[in-house]
Amino acid sequence: MTTDSPEATRKVAELIKGQKFGFLTTTMPDGRLTSRPMSLQEVEFDGDLWFFAEHDAPWLAHISASPQVNVGMGSGGTWVSLTGTARVVDDVAKKKELWNSGVEAWLPQGPEDPSVVLVKVDGDTAEYWDSPGNRLATALSFVKAKATGSQPSTGEKDVVDLP
Repeated sequence: MTTDSPEATRKVAELIKGQKFGFLTTTMPDGRLTSRPMSLQEVEFDGDLWFFAEHDAPWLAHISASPQVNVGMGSGGTWVSLTGTARVVDDVAKKKELWNSGVEAWLPQGPEDPSVVLVKVDGDTAEYWDSPGNRLATALSFVKAKATGSQPSTGEKDVVDLP
């Protein structure tokens, strides 16, 4: 069952905010899945994620052949798995808007250089797990469950249809 509401999308945005990296998973020509760590660009989350890449990166061909992707991100007790459709975007204005010193460290040629492109992931759904507290609280929940024979309190989980 999925949730489809502005509040649910805001919850996903809240969980993604502050995440620095995600694993972008694409499908290789032989059908195998492959993932790579990518820097998440800090933008207001509206269901889309943005990444910078080099135009000649071999994995961009995966997106052209099979645009369905997954981006997994998380830390501590918060995890988000976002599925969507990716496409390569070569828009100088958008590259300038998203440009920052972190990107410049990897792509010193700058946002106007044609070798720099964006990858936009139009999110379809996001599944999240948000554990209460921190790792210690989660670990204590498991210890308590073991001692009492009950299910551990793993926090909130939902699947969200994105706009």
